[in-house]
Amino acid sequence: MASILLGAVPVATAGAGPAQVDHARLLRADREPGQWLAPGRTYGEDRFSPLASINDGNASQLGLAWYADLPGDRGVEASPLMVDGVLYNIEPWNVTTAYDARTGKQLWRYDPQVDRDKGKHACCDIVSRGVAAWKGRIYVATLDGRLIALDAKDGKPVWSVQTFDPVWPYTITAAPRVYDGKVLIGNAGAEGAARGYVTAYDAATGKQLWRFYTVPGDPSLPQPNKILEMAATTWKGEWWKKGGGGTVWDSIAYDPALDLVYIGTGNGGPWAQAYRSPGGGDNLFISSIVALKADTGDYVWHYQTTPADEWDYTATQSLILADLKLDGVTRKVIMQAPKNGFFYILDRATGKLLSAKNYVPVSWASGIDMATGRPIVNPEAHYGVNPVVVTPAPGGGHSWHPMAYSPITGLAYFPATELYYAYSLNPAFRQTPGNMSQLGIGGTGFDLTRRAAAEFAERNDKAWLVAWDPVAQTERWRVPYPQRGSGGVLATTGNLVFQGTINGTFAAYTADKGHKVWEMPVQQVPIAAPISYMLDGVQYIAVNAGWGGGIAHAASSAPLSFVKATPRLLVFKLGGTLTLPAVAQTAAALVRPQDKADAATIARGEKAYGDHCASCHGAQARGGIKDLRRMTAQTRAEFLDIVLAGKRREKGMASFADVVSRADAEAIEAYLARRTSEDWESLSAGK
Repeated sequence: MASILLGAVPVATAGAGPAQVDHARLLRADREPGQWLAPGRTYGEDRFSPLASINDGNASQLGLAWYADLPGDRGVEASPLMVDGVLYNIEPWNVTTAYDARTGKQLWRYDPQVDRDKGKHACCDIVSRGVAAWKGRIYVATLDGRLIALDAKDGKPVWSVQTFDPVWPYTITAAPRVYDGKVLIGNAGAEGAARGYVTAYDAATGKQLWRFYTVPGDPSLPQPNKILEMAATTWKGEWWKKGGGGTVWDSIAYDPALDLVYIGTGNGGPWAQAYRSPGGGDNLFISSIVALKADTGDYVWHYQTTPADEWDYTATQSLILADLKLDGVTRKVIMQAPKNGFFYILDRATGKLLSAKNYVPVSWASGIDMATGRPIVNPEAHYGVNPVVVTPAPGGGHSWHPMAYSPITGLAYFPATELYYAYSLNPAFRQTPGNMSQLGIGGTGFDLTRRAAAEFAERNDKAWLVAWDPVAQTERWRVPYPQRGSGGVLATTGNLVFQGTINGTFAAYTADKGHKVWEMPVQQVPIAAPISYMLDGVQYIAVNAGWGGGIAHAASSAPLSFVKATPRLLVFKLGGTLTLPAVAQTAAALVRPQDKADAATIARGEKAYGDHCASCHGAQARGGIKDLRRMTAQTRAEFLDIVLAGKRREKGMASFADVVSRADAEAIEAYLARRTSEDWESLSAGK
């Protein structure tokens, strides 16, 4: 694929300017504990800081050192980088910034002018999870599919390459990874049934070096490699016309000793296997961990966590490399706590399953058969037209929020959720190429039976921060939260674990026991994973605070009482004295709309809402990134212009006129009025 060169390509040398990160420097990252050179700090992605100036004995003295307001009101999921005194961050719409890491002074800002219409293809918000640094450049992957190399001195583009096949509704929300001169990036879009792949580009020029498809193509044509010929035997029907899914939308790790790169793949597309691969099959390589040769992208091994997945049990969650002593033998392993509720430990050279145990209640399977490595699937978890309540829900026992691992405590830390969901086939499903919502499930709408099942699921929502012992495969401690939505995790040598909470705070717990030692209200929910760095002998903790993302889209209730301010980048240190400004209360009065539509219109609106709106605005219009039961009078007056004309395109709400007719939009508006009326008592009480 040709790249678009936007300027000269200088040859970076050590000490030649900012962001001088290279292979040798990343290999010895632990010798520079004050830096944060890569999204997970090291190639192993353990998100563990060796710094200990801030520790369990003095964390109570933490305070705000500086902060930066981030424009907009969407989710902020990125972990910044800090290289040689400069902190590099990324905001919604992939706006990238550099700050003086001591003072917070902005050094440069780059806006890639992302196509706002791509917002409707982003199942889980217009977010980004970070950037990468390499030899004087900062690498940005945009929602609309560009991989861009920026000059770290001034943020000006050096080269840009388009990574998408335009046939499918792809987006990118992941942070790129760089290893040994190669930039690796995948994509999202399996909710639109997009076919997954991961691509390596030359970091200096943007030239494509290799691409690995995670789902086979048309079997009547030559597959790119023999391993995809094998994978094609695990599919039925005409899956290549439907896409297949399996997108590589988040975590990637690299083992320099083995020269292997590890990718996690996403759910099948459509979700329902009855539509994706009628007749069954494992559907390789969806919901899998795949090891590839770093130089060529050639397949080495795979482990499929959820064969034939039909519950959205992605295996794209954090991949962490570690050395663990198992049965008296030190093994080089890769660890993951994917959505399906089991914590996996694999030999990272061979892919052999070493252990697996559920970390949350699981009903879709009774366990993992260690002889075959396959889950023992509960037959009752397979759904048809009638709804089946299953746990974990599509949000997973653990979602994208980064996990951390401490080699000192030997514990992995991550947010866990017990949540149930009513799955069922949508008998009226018809695939529409290019449409983001290609699930094939009935979800939670359309009739009282599904609604009752969904309400049962919501009543059983539990969430907590867990410390998991991967050797013993058991929980060591937990911190409960009132609902899901707390953020990613940082562990440190100071016996601390840092996490943003759904309570609108940023908190520190002891890594060995889980005792809270510090907490600060921050007017937002920091869902991103924090980082730590040191300058002039001063240790800092930095975190992005901005409520949004997939859980916010699906949540039946939002933490409205805590989300009071603009998203912010927050930086803390011992003795920090800065305070956040007071937030003016500007909430508009809730207005009860007219609710006069007939039953047929409401039914039409409910179905259209489920097909096009629920993934962002919540099942049954309860919660979501914007709770549409709480629309202001102005929003109701502009509803058709917003949905069909894209009046709020800049805020991420693109026009849906290509997939929603005016009659359907009017029916959706009527359905939302009905939902507001039905819930008026609780809504007017502020619940």
